[in-house]
Amino acid sequence: MMFIKRFHNRPVSLITIFICVFCVTLIYGCLPNSETVTRTLSLLTEPFLQLPTKNSVRVVWFTEFPGNQNIVAYGKNLSQTAEATTIKLSHTREDQKSRVGEQTQDKQVYSKPTQRDIWRHEAEVSGLTPGKEVDYQVISKSKNGGEAKSNVYSLAPAPKAGTPLKILLTSDHQLKPMTAANLQKAEETVGDIDAVFMAGDLINIPDRASEWFDDNRGGAFFPALQGKANYEIDKNGVKTTYTGGEILQEAPIFTALGNHEVMGRRGKSDDLNGEYGDAIPRAVAKNLYNESSLKANSFNTDTYEEIFSLPESKSGGEKYYATTFGDVRLVVLYATNIWRVPSLESDAKGKYREKEADFKNPEEWGYGQHIFEPIDKGSAQYNWLVEELNSPEFKQAKYKVVMLHHPVHSLGDNIVPAYTNPVQTIEKDDSGKIINIRYEYPLEEDYLIRDIVPLLEENNVQLVFYGHSHLWNRFQNQSGIHFLESSNVGNSYGAYLGDKKRSVPEGYQERYIETGDPNGLEPIVPSIKPLIGEDGEPLPYIASKEITVFSILDTANGTVNSYYFDTTKPESEVVKFDEFELE
Repeated sequence: MMFIKRFHNRPVSLITIFICVFCVTLIYGCLPNSETVTRTLSLLTEPFLQLPTKNSVRVVWFTEFPGNQNIVAYGKNLSQTAEATTIKLSHTREDQKSRVGEQTQDKQVYSKPTQRDIWRHEAEVSGLTPGKEVDYQVISKSKNGGEAKSNVYSLAPAPKAGTPLKILLTSDHQLKPMTAANLQKAEETVGDIDAVFMAGDLINIPDRASEWFDDNRGGAFFPALQGKANYEIDKNGVKTTYTGGEILQEAPIFTALGNHEVMGRRGKSDDLNGEYGDAIPRAVAKNLYNESSLKANSFNTDTYEEIFSLPESKSGGEKYYATTFGDVRLVVLYATNIWRVPSLESDAKGKYREKEADFKNPEEWGYGQHIFEPIDKGSAQYNWLVEELNSPEFKQAKYKVVMLHHPVHSLGDNIVPAYTNPVQTIEKDDSGKIINIRYEYPLEEDYLIRDIVPLLEENNVQLVFYGHSHLWNRFQNQSGIHFLESSNVGNSYGAYLGDKKRSVPEGYQERYIETGDPNGLEPIVPSIKPLIGEDGEPLPYIASKEITVFSILDTANGTVNSYYFDTTKPESEVVKFDEFELE
């Protein structure tokens, strides 16, 4: 055989050279160039809007590559550009329980929590005119010249007072089965939605990246709110796929922290579910850990705060804040606590007791259903709220709305026990051995009822909006405040009225209300078309695993309108079942 050249003293044949040339050609044909990357690179989300002012708005999007140039092109013919600031999310991970990519069952791909690299891009588009929309598109370019682009959408700055708006009131999405259907029907019914007020529990585990971006079941947070979901509902053999609503690309979102936006002690558990549930109070952590590591060894909202750009207060940052949007002054509170099981069994780390096996190890205690951020009288949040309620921006607003996660009045399960710090009792036998650790929650010390509601009454708040129990019900007190819980988006945890009773402890000294609103208000029957109960009477709630509900604040006439859609009948119409007016 003829050899024509030697490389490193090894003969190379013509056949070998031919194979090499063929391979190089093939490889270079597949290597990223501008054209091929444009086809293969993609954004992790479409853009969404944040922090509108009278002449600007922020545009945010995510990718799985940093990009060497990330811009918003906007205006006529997209001829203007705004450069984005880019950060890498610090705690986003996947784990054994993720449903992402090829992992459709536990541990198929991930055997432990694993860092997932995700970049966030944010650009401010300024020089805008209120009431005038302009086209925009986001572009992320890679180092080798390729790029990923969004579709073209429209943006605008904050609306002027007097602008008629339709604002979606929603909460507790949590990748629940009907969430994509809910948002799709909201957009189809209302048309253009001008803003989203979301009362917490956006996802389940805040550090699990796929829950925000690309859970393979099709109902992750951003896809559902951007019309990119792909969630199939199978009811009675009829399969229907819902894509969610194309909302956030053109409507800013304002969110409140729920318990599902809070992560617990970092790295202490072997999966993210365990880490999420392993939060302990800051005061306890101070006795166990160094000052520099308190947040990592108690609880944190880092991923939530990295993902969103929200208005900020001096004392609470993004955790609690106030903002004006058109005729609405929105006051957002950080009112949520860790959820614990109501069980009194010896193996329960619950609302009302510690697990027996942990009695000797305080580091493993759950410390009851402890509150994440103080809100009682004298706290930093309370003092800020007093200041906000006395501000000119609040006083002059036509509509005064307060949003928080924890319910104030409710037929749901999660309003019990009272929203107050757990009172711990350690019981010992004659030898000094611990025989029980239990927690009580005095009803008369509910901070929301005792401290917050009187402030809202004194300052003419018209609407208090919240979630947490996954149902729809509403109330009105003697001062005229409307209380709305509209969180039956994807499933329900039930309404406790009549014969249906909450699971509450027996033999405890405090009062734990089994049925009705523990804070004394009667639920209001929907004003237009309530559902009918088995006894033939109209129901003052919707608590269903098949019927999904959304609510719209319409500032043109000062009404709050609620609608339901029956997912067992995909061809049925959306039904407007309730309306009330903000006085």
